[in-house]
Amino acid sequence: MPMGSFARRPTVLIILHQDHSTPGRVGVALKAMGARLDIRRPSCGEPLPEKLADQDGVVVFGGPMGANDSLDWVRRALGARVFRYDDKRSEIGYYAIEPTPAGERLCSGPFPRTVYEWRTDGFDLPEDAELLATGGPKFPNQAYRYGRHTVGLQFHPEVTYHMMCRWTHRGAERLTRPGALTRPEHLGGWFQYDRRVAAWLEAFLPAWLEGRLAEPAPKARLPNAVSRVHEREEFAIQRAEG
Repeated sequence: MPMGSFARRPTVLIILHQDHSTPGRVGVALKAMGARLDIRRPSCGEPLPEKLADQDGVVVFGGPMGANDSLDWVRRALGARVFRYDDKRSEIGYYAIEPTPAGERLCSGPFPRTVYEWRTDGFDLPEDAELLATGGPKFPNQAYRYGRHTVGLQFHPEVTYHMMCRWTHRGAERLTRPGALTRPEHLGGWFQYDRRVAAWLEAFLPAWLEGRLAEPAPKARLPNAVSRVHEREEFAIQRAEG
């Protein structure tokens, strides 16, 4: 949502999904920028604001729930498909990603190349979204932007070393899933890769909160014949997904 410059202390709505969850490094960085955190946990019965007029930004974190769970407070707002692969593949640990040109110019910080993941679901890129980072054939969509100010990240830049220790302890059984890395690989990866993730987050958050993210790239216009073919293919995919 639009941010802009502030004549007052900005307020950021933080949405978490477990009673013991914290916003981690994101919360620390926002507080250091002078923001007030309005923390809500809808899964624990805490109501969300009826309107966002008093909020300057919203950060929605991940959790144990899935987008396809039958929960009243879970909605797929942009309509794209979220799915689990038949082979039950996972990305739990540090994995390489590749930023797109749009991801590279999003803010002044270089987009990280190796990031901390904790997921088994894949997702299709929402219509009209701009891809910011890809992860190859197994989990191709890693980050995207929708409109001017909304950014979706599949990875977890908020994770601190303490959080990683807790996640790998409480979720130890998930580390046995196909594709998941071992606990020593998680902890060792933090020392190897976290500095670059933290540097990117320090550049991204102020640009996001102050409305200084780079403009989305203009969409290329396709020749009419190519456009019609693309439209037929997209329509077929949408129908196949129901």
